[in-house]
Amino acid sequence: MITIKDVARRAKVSPSTVSRVISDSKSISEPTKERVRQVMKELGYHPNVIARSLIRRSSQALGLILSRSAESAFSNPFFAEILRGISKVTQRFQYSLVLATAENYKEEAKQSLQMIMERRVDGLIILATRVNDELVMKLSENQLPFVVVGRVNGEQHHYAVNNDNIQAAYSAVRHLLNLGHKKVAFLNGPAEYTFCQDRFQGYAMAFREFGLAVDDRYICHAENLHEDGYKYSQQLLGLRPPPTALFVSDDLMVIGAYRAIKEARLVIPDDIAVVGFNDDAFTSLLDPPLTTVRIPIYEMGEAAAGIIISVLNGEKVVPPQRILSSELLIRDSCGAKRMLPV
Repeated sequence: MITIKDVARRAKVSPSTVSRVISDSKSISEPTKERVRQVMKELGYHPNVIARSLIRRSSQALGLILSRSAESAFSNPFFAEILRGISKVTQRFQYSLVLATAENYKEEAKQSLQMIMERRVDGLIILATRVNDELVMKLSENQLPFVVVGRVNGEQHHYAVNNDNIQAAYSAVRHLLNLGHKKVAFLNGPAEYTFCQDRFQGYAMAFREFGLAVDDRYICHAENLHEDGYKYSQQLLGLRPPPTALFVSDDLMVIGAYRAIKEARLVIPDDIAVVGFNDDAFTSLLDPPLTTVRIPIYEMGEAAAGIIISVLNGEKVVPPQRILSSELLIRDSCGAKRMLPV
């Protein structure tokens, strides 16, 4: 079996230097790190993570908290993409990921606290927080390390990565209002999540700018699933007068919305315009291609993992809260392209 001493001998460094390279210590220069890593690869050396964890009194693991059922999470492309970003960083720093799932939120919060209190993980990454989030409050009270992907109501001292959901939703709805729509329905996600509250604020802000009142009849809260997109779009299309535009807070629900619109024998965007949110990979393949808000999901995952690992390494993270930019992608579902001069 190849040992750390064999790597040190081949790389012409001390065993302690190899150990510091494995832990990505800043005291070792990049050329030395590259040389040692190349020797490790040539010799087929793999660090004993369990032994290292015992020495460092660290699990070398991060807990990933979905804040919703695993079924609904993994059916949504958002979670796959953010997990890809998180995994890139955890692999680089040789951390493993432990997924916390449960039948309900209270049980999930309980499991998450046990996981970190029992040192099965060193820190937590929380995806999508709720209003008055019990888990976040408990973690803060006990000064346990965590980072949030999203926003926490009233909290300014925790670590977080987010996109500006208020501004992004405002831009999307303002775009529809500029196109002449006044009956813009909003198919939002569950009201308990802060990102859904923020997107509603952006929706309402655009209405106020145009001197329009928000009509609650045109607002629905649903799970971010295509089945709910279909069900609630049917309800919205049944209103009198019906909406002339639909803003959907998650692209996955757009699949159901498109189905409901086509079953109603309406044409997108001639009869109703549609704008989504997230820019999932399939949105450009829809018929017509979807106008949607692109948020840097992969980069948010990278940033969240980088922050929590820096915190665990005792490094100062400045600023503690990062806001990444979004972009409205104009495609064919809103009708804007037809209005452009030739």
